[in-house]
Amino acid sequence: MHASFVHLVALTVTVLLALPAHAQESETPSPADRIVLKNGSTIVGTVTSARDGVVVIETDFAGALNIAQEQIVSLESNTPVIMQMADGEVLAEQPIVVEEEQLVVSGTVPGTTYTLSDLKATDPAPWELGEGYRWTGLANVAWKMERGNSDTDEVDYKLDTKWLGLKDRFTLKGSGEVDEANGQKNSDNWSVIGKYDRFLDGPMYWGVNLAAEEDEFADLNLRWYAGPYLGRKFYEEPVFNLEAEAGLAYVDEDFIVAEDQQYPGANWNVKMGSNYLGGDSRLYLDHVGIWNLEETSDLILNTTFGLAFPLLFNFEAAAEIMLEYDSGAVDNVDDLDQTYSFRVGYTW
Repeated sequence: MHASFVHLVALTVTVLLALPAHAQESETPSPADRIVLKNGSTIVGTVTSARDGVVVIETDFAGALNIAQEQIVSLESNTPVIMQMADGEVLAEQPIVVEEEQLVVSGTVPGTTYTLSDLKATDPAPWELGEGYRWTGLANVAWKMERGNSDTDEVDYKLDTKWLGLKDRFTLKGSGEVDEANGQKNSDNWSVIGKYDRFLDGPMYWGVNLAAEEDEFADLNLRWYAGPYLGRKFYEEPVFNLEAEAGLAYVDEDFIVAEDQQYPGANWNVKMGSNYLGGDSRLYLDHVGIWNLEETSDLILNTTFGLAFPLLFNFEAAAEIMLEYDSGAVDNVDDLDQTYSFRVGYTW
């Protein structure tokens, strides 16, 4: 029995002595990723993504750093990723390795070479590979009620959503306002527009749109227009993006009092955005124009300027200025309508 006890103690000591070595072995960190820049600097950390000319590396000393791909001489990563190239080719999952500005890849046709600038994105989403769509949007509703010396009720709403695919894009926008003061309605309007875009090779695309709007206090019972257009993406960088469209439209206007009219028109749209102010904020401009080709003095211009910034839980706040100009406005209705607003909405 004494021998058995000694044997048990010896076995226990052996196990205890082995535990630190095993724990130390299991906690051995994986090798760090490494980036060498053209200026000779070396950055050590974990490469988390590469997209649109920027490599993101997570460091212990400065958090996430965005490195322009054009500044990288060599790169060694340890985590396999799927790589989508600028020409649309998708490379099998493998670590990112760059030597002398050349991307070292496996599984390609012998003799095929890539530079890091040829890398469009790592781990692309399914829609970027032509599978389905990426759905994004913004929705907000505001309600204001005052009781006292005056009774005021206001309801404002807005929806802006897109389905983006590799070859096409669907857009749906809508907004409206209903205001009442002391039992008398003083504002009642809404607008909606649907668009379909088909991307061509390069920055060009074609599309069709259908829009409608109503404004009781501008004598407009219903205005709708539809037509094709040709568009171009001029810039797609986060610091500045710009795209514009121009086309033709058939316009039908039904007024409450004034004489109704239908006419062929020219239609254009300009969209701009920028994250120049930083902090995930967003400057934006959305401009739509309609020109009556029969009565050339008749021009409709709707322009929205805004500054949006994120809040918590996908909510977004924005300050907006909306300018609505109609040179053909009916009598007793101002040509220019200006709206200043601050809204809070949910984004996805």
